[in-house]
Amino acid sequence: MTGCAAAHSDGRPRGTRPVSLTPWKRRVPQQVRSRDRVERILEVAGEIVVADGVEAVTTRAVATGAGLPVASLYQYFADKEAVLLALVERDVADLQVQLAEDIAALATMSVRDLVEATMRAFVKVYHRRPPFVVIWFRGRTNAAVAGYCREHNRRMARDLFHVARSAGMVVEGSDGLYAELAVEVADRILQIAFEDSLTGDPHVIDEGIALVTAYLETHATPVGIAGRPRHPAGPEQADRP
Repeated sequence: MTGCAAAHSDGRPRGTRPVSLTPWKRRVPQQVRSRDRVERILEVAGEIVVADGVEAVTTRAVATGAGLPVASLYQYFADKEAVLLALVERDVADLQVQLAEDIAALATMSVRDLVEATMRAFVKVYHRRPPFVVIWFRGRTNAAVAGYCREHNRRMARDLFHVARSAGMVVEGSDGLYAELAVEVADRILQIAFEDSLTGDPHVIDEGIALVTAYLETHATPVGIAGRPRHPAGPEQADRP
């Protein structure tokens, strides 16, 4: 939700900071062998999630699938909940990269542009990471995953609201509550879209984008609604205050 006349050299409107949605850092082993083991554990856990559901994930099943003693798995993860949370953290990191790339590629910036880029970035990641869909939407009985999902949504809402307000796209007097509500609604819409399929219902996704856009535009300035072209700034523009 950004848009301003002048831009930084990276395409960001002046007066804004880039959207920062970096997930919490999980502990990653330093040794190559250990990193490979952790990735294998996560891959096997993901395969089990897609094939049999979140409930089928156990430390023994994951260790067996990864060709490791259960004791070796416990060197990296305390229990199956920790494995599932690590899967979500890994896939959210992938989402942040996708989202940043898609927003940077926008030719114009408006509320609708940003909503569509954000929601379709989620869809792209869901398509290539099916375990993420199952855990994110169907596995929130896991308290750690549910807490992570909620905090991630809050942080995303805060970041996007800050960017929009800094760019002058938010009606004066609005607070961050509407941004948080929009993120939660978008999350629920995607959950409905992927309820019965790992590919998602495109009609639900399209309608969801329209719904979230219409709500956010009630808090947007004319610039936020109409949008503005994004012109890469040259060196002289980039140096201006």
